[in-house]
Amino acid sequence: QVHLAESGGGSVQAGGSLTLTCVLSGLRPTKSCMAWYRQVPGKERDGVATIDSDDAESYAEYVDGRFTISRDKAENTLSLKMNSLKSEDTAMYYCAVGLVSDGGFCSGWDVDAMDYWGKGTLVAISS
Repeated sequence: QVHLAESGGGSVQAGGSLTLTCVLSGLRPTKSCMAWYRQVPGKERDGVATIDSDDAESYAEYVDGRFTISRDKAENTLSLKMNSLKSEDTAMYYCAVGLVSDGGFCSGWDVDAMDYWGKGTLVAISS
């Protein structure tokens, strides 16, 4: 059974840092993209950062150099190091994986193309 488990969320003051970690179990894809999304109540799930199926990183514009996404394929984990946190970063953060067939490509930015999701970890930033 495929399972994604996020951890590392918490409550910090504005300007602080957090590192989120996601562990993927039950699956070791030969080719895939992985991504972090976030969601606040009443709004759609929003992409934060991705590592596409060609292993290229990309970030939402609002990240503005504050976050770093990384993937450890040997350990089957995805991380998001977040610095200079702002109150508007408060959200539930989710990791997701999108599977890719031979010759295909996954950017990680299409929420409907992601195959598996974790249950999320809450990040709360106080000003």
